[in-house]
Amino acid sequence: MSAASRAPLRSITARRTRRRAALLTAGAAAAALALTACSSGGTSGGGGDTNFVAGSDGIDTVEKGDRTAVPDLSGETIDGKQLDIADYKGKVVVLNVWGSWCSPCRAEAKNLETVYEDTKDQGVQFVGINTRDTSTGPARAFEEEYGVTYPSLYDPTGKLMLRFEKGTLNPQAIPSTLVIDRDGKVAARALQALSEDKLRDMLDPVLAEK
Repeated sequence: MSAASRAPLRSITARRTRRRAALLTAGAAAAALALTACSSGGTSGGGGDTNFVAGSDGIDTVEKGDRTAVPDLSGETIDGKQLDIADYKGKVVVLNVWGSWCSPCRAEAKNLETVYEDTKDQGVQFVGINTRDTSTGPARAFEEEYGVTYPSLYDPTGKLMLRFEKGTLNPQAIPSTLVIDRDGKVAARALQALSEDKLRDMLDPVLAEK
C-alpha cells in the first residue's frame, strides 16, 4: 500500500481514537457526578478562600471578623410565593440545600424541622433551597411527608448556590447546611446530612453571639 493510500486510513483511525477518548471522558465525568450528587459526607467546598476552619465533627466555622456576606438569595418558593433572605437580617438563618431525590436529605428532614420548631421563637429562621427537582410537585410532596413547615426557594438548576463566594458550597454535596449570623454573614457550614444534636451544636454558638 502506498504512503498516499495509507494517509486517509491513519486519519480515520485517529478520529475514531479521539472519539472513543471523548466518550470515555464524558462517561467518567457523568459517573463521578452521579456518585457525588447526593452525598452524606462531603468535606470540600470546591476551593476558594472563605476562612472556614474545619472541625473534627464535620462542621466548619468562621471567626466573626472573617465572615463573608451571603449573596442575593431571592426568588420564588416551591409554594409559588416570593422570598428574600435579606428580609431575615437580624435573625440567625439556617439555610439547608436539599432535593426530594436525595436519600440523606430525607434522613435529616425531621431533624431540621424539630430544631426549627424549638428555636423559631428565639430569633431563628430556617430556609431551604430546593435543587435539581425538575418540578415543584416532588418537593412539595417531600415537605408534606416529613412535616417541613419552613419555606424553600426553588432552584432547579443550582444558580442560587453558584452565587456564593467560591469555596462556600459544593454543588455536588447535597444536602448542605449553612448558618448565617444576624449580620447576614456565613458563620458555619456542614456539607453532609445532620443529626439533631449536630445541628444544635452548629447553631447554638451563633445564636449565643451578641
